[in-house]
Amino acid sequence: MARIYAAADIGSNTAHLLVAATDGKLVMRIDNMNEWIPLGEEVALFGEIPKERIGQLSAVIKEFRKTAQERQAEGIYVFATEAMRSAANHEAVLTRIKKDSGVTVQVIPPSAEALYSLKGTGLDTPAIGNTVMIEVGGGSAQILTIAGGESGTEQSLKLGTGAVIAKSGLDYPASKKSLDSARKYIRSEVEKIQTVMVPGLAIGSGGVIRGIWRALHPDGEKCIAVEELDYLIWSCSQLSLSRIVERFNVKVKRAGTLLPGAMVYRALLDKLQLEKLAISEFGVREGAILEMANGNVLFSKP
Repeated sequence: MARIYAAADIGSNTAHLLVAATDGKLVMRIDNMNEWIPLGEEVALFGEIPKERIGQLSAVIKEFRKTAQERQAEGIYVFATEAMRSAANHEAVLTRIKKDSGVTVQVIPPSAEALYSLKGTGLDTPAIGNTVMIEVGGGSAQILTIAGGESGTEQSLKLGTGAVIAKSGLDYPASKKSLDSARKYIRSEVEKIQTVMVPGLAIGSGGVIRGIWRALHPDGEKCIAVEELDYLIWSCSQLSLSRIVERFNVKVKRAGTLLPGAMVYRALLDKLQLEKLAISEFGVREGAILEMANGNVLFSKP
């Protein structure tokens, strides 16, 4: 029998709530809410979460809890990833959120983030044979190898879109200086990859790659080739943000992630000797919902 749960992640680009019904194997979305909060870029620039963002976060989580209650969720699980992990003031932020909303936010390690994403992507893009799952967010990139359906090596790189923008000063249209700086930073992080297995399939998960996918594939085809990433990089580097919005039919805030996101995914695929990427429409929140249903995470009443 299906049960209703709510899972929310405080990521490096957005805070996002999913309310869903699940039997522990399948997930049916009931409600989705998200708010753009570019913590990844701000933490990369300032080392902490700015005061104005703390109030915004607290208000958003309070609203998430209210929605979970209205949807009669049995439990709510709110977790935070790279931006919160890296912020010098994250303890104060978590205390403020708990005081204002009554919700305890759990800061999860990269390994848990990768596991949730793997569970989520399995709903529509099951790993077959040797596979690597890649999730590029606003603050970091998670890379997880999979063999025989079981997770193997996992790495977390500071290769989120916000981190790239903060480190390179990427602008629009992109100057040669900012593009060179972005490429240099991405290359320095990609060289840290220790994965020696050359997988047969790559699966992309998360908001950044789904934004790229929607920009490139309005027809819904769920596979992106490296040549398409090359085109997106070239095109976005020539355009203002407003022109990117018009050409690729994306929201203005998502438009700013297309160029750095495509650059990161292109570099990762090159490093892993892969020529294409399968896209999953599910990810970390769906995986968290499944883990809740199977009793693998602690959650609270909404």
